[in-house]
Amino acid sequence: MSTDVGGVAAEQLQSLIMRIERLEEDKANIAADIREVYSEAKGQGFDVKIMRQVIRLRKMEENDYKEQEEILDLYKRALGMQV
Repeated sequence: MSTDVGGVAAEQLQSLIMRIERLEEDKANIAADIREVYSEAKGQGFDVKIMRQVIRLRKMEENDYKEQEEILDLYKRALGMQV
């Protein structure tokens, strides 16, 4: 039996809120795990900043990546940063 409060099914709302809270907790745990892996990488001498860039690039579509690289090259040439 669902209790309506102001037209809202209270049990359904509570269930949704609890699911979101569990997922937020999972997300925090995963973020902590990711930080731990980056810390491990740093301890092994890897540049974590560059690793983050590589991961960001790997998520991109190939066409988007190529376009971004072309624009970056264009800007660098315009600023005399690239021969």
